[in-house]
Amino acid sequence: MGSYNFFIQSICPSIFIVFLLGYPDLIESAAKKGINTGPVIDVTKHLSFLDFSSNTTPRVNNDVKLLGSAIISEENGCVQIPNHSPTIDLRHLAGRAIYSSPIRLFDPLTETPASFETTFSFQFETTSTESSLNNRSSDFGGGGDGGHGLTFILVPDEFTVGRPGPWLGMLNDACDEDYKAVGVEFDSYHNPEFGDPNDNHVGINLGSIVSTTTINASDVGIHLKDGSIHRAWITYDGLRRYIDVRLGSDGKDSTSKLVFSGPLDIAPFLNEYMFVGFSASTGNHTQVHNVFSWNFTSMSRASLRIPSTETCESKIIVHGDEHGESSIKKAPSSFLIFLAVVVLLLAVLLNLYLNRKRRERKPEDFVLPEKKQRPRPPNKPRRFTIAEIFTATRSFSELQKLGSDTRGVTYKANMLNGCNVAVKRFSTQFFNSHGLDKRRVAKEIKAISRIRHPNLVPIRGWCFDHRETIVVYDYLPNSGLDKWVFGVGVLPWTRRFKVAKDVAEALSYLHSKQLAHKNMKTSSVFLDVSFRAVLGDFGFVLDSSDSTRFESAVSQTADVFYFGVFVLELVAGRERRCDIDGVRSDLLDLAWAMHEREEKVKVVDRRMGSLVNSEQAVRILEIGLLCTLNENKGRPTMEEVVEFLSLEKLVPELPPSRPIALFPYSSTTGLCSGYSCAPFK
Repeated sequence: MGSYNFFIQSICPSIFIVFLLGYPDLIESAAKKGINTGPVIDVTKHLSFLDFSSNTTPRVNNDVKLLGSAIISEENGCVQIPNHSPTIDLRHLAGRAIYSSPIRLFDPLTETPASFETTFSFQFETTSTESSLNNRSSDFGGGGDGGHGLTFILVPDEFTVGRPGPWLGMLNDACDEDYKAVGVEFDSYHNPEFGDPNDNHVGINLGSIVSTTTINASDVGIHLKDGSIHRAWITYDGLRRYIDVRLGSDGKDSTSKLVFSGPLDIAPFLNEYMFVGFSASTGNHTQVHNVFSWNFTSMSRASLRIPSTETCESKIIVHGDEHGESSIKKAPSSFLIFLAVVVLLLAVLLNLYLNRKRRERKPEDFVLPEKKQRPRPPNKPRRFTIAEIFTATRSFSELQKLGSDTRGVTYKANMLNGCNVAVKRFSTQFFNSHGLDKRRVAKEIKAISRIRHPNLVPIRGWCFDHRETIVVYDYLPNSGLDKWVFGVGVLPWTRRFKVAKDVAEALSYLHSKQLAHKNMKTSSVFLDVSFRAVLGDFGFVLDSSDSTRFESAVSQTADVFYFGVFVLELVAGRERRCDIDGVRSDLLDLAWAMHEREEKVKVVDRRMGSLVNSEQAVRILEIGLLCTLNENKGRPTMEEVVEFLSLEKLVPELPPSRPIALFPYSSTTGLCSGYSCAPFK
């Protein structure tokens, strides 16, 4: 070991010095060169799945990533969206099945999309649920039998799942105009508001669920929902920007029929690397989308680059002369060799001298090295610098903005390690107008960041630099619940009921840790990739008029109250302040009025149609109203609310009429007492 250390410490540095002294001209020439493009090559990627059974394709579980309600059926050897199980409600589900690694589909140097061709066999299997849904409400204004269709997709990430129903699992409300996606849909449902010609069509979608081109499949004799196995061929020429889409039956003697052929520029909707695969969805009407086989081949042009000086370009490249002969390296001069030998000898002598000194040193002279600090776990919350936040949010660019409220603005940010986060930047005006102590806020942010629960958005860290107060959360691509409940689509009752339970469990856990949320509202609830509800956007602070002595008690009871109002919004599909029959009204007033008239069922969102469990919805409404009672008049704790929702405890009977005063909410002013919030909108 001593000889090895001697070699490392003395001989290796000397060899490196000889190298530097012997080849200064090569290093100097390499430093002067920029990055130059080399020869153009073709980058080819080929995927082949004869079926999706692990017996014939052992790596299928590693190569295919499933999101949402997509599964691999070993029995049928296919991808299924959604899971065809008798125990699962197939309505309003969405899923994706994509190749697990990104594929190069765009050359940023020449701005040329890749050429690709794909073929896959698929089948739309009508479920038994379909026959039981006759005369029920249609999906988002459409009509006709059958569920929604299947889409071949090119998407920028492997996390997002689109909305069910007409969105085909391709896009959701969180996918803004910067979300690049390309799809070829095979749709079996008629949504005229999206420009669908009928319930049997093919569409080409570029960054939007509204197709840029739609083709009636009936014109070529193809009926997508006839129960047979179809085969699709999609060919795209990246140089010509031209696409061909063909359809036919799946068999040895099948002939393809041209569905569409024409120019199509997908370059603006591509990143250099994209994920390829399939997405599908169901609505009020259901069907199972089966993909039995899939082949995909892409070819993109790329220019090789001559390595930079950092990659030792001068040491690995020998430039040919005009006639193709290699130039001869310049030999080091005799003086340089002599100098290198002298330096080597000096290094050896110095090393021998130091070794002798070490041996003569007394044992007590040795000092043990300091114990190294253990590395911080990668997901442990930490303090971010303002420079990191500025870089990740592109200097708080408007393009990165996700939303805002009276407390501040939330931005989407991309950290240096590649992960996406949500950054809540509290406004200075908010702190000044409420007389808030930032040290107190920082203390609570750190306290909440230490807890973990499946239904709480994890806090990644914080920043308290340059008079800034910033909280960094995990980013959830499916956005806030308000966009799903009050948006264009209709969230089914089964999802809403699950959301209420998820949020109740999150609040109950917070209260068990002597903490509170302090900002309970619909926009503070988010949906993760599996559509589980998680609670985020914590309030952290109370108004300055409130004493810290009563903060825990006041904020927890206020959490319960606002959970009750949240439940009313969830069941009614309306915001707290909303237009009812053309009149600006308060949802809490309406709910109590309907209770007094024993007509609570009229509060339930009519858009869900007859698919809603009315008895269950009324029970949830009663729990919501119970939460808005005065504390001394029967307002439950969140632990009791969880028991009510889990059917473990009977719901107490509500008073026959509305109490005179509801703490801490006033429907006339929309202001909060003991709770830091803005007037309801």
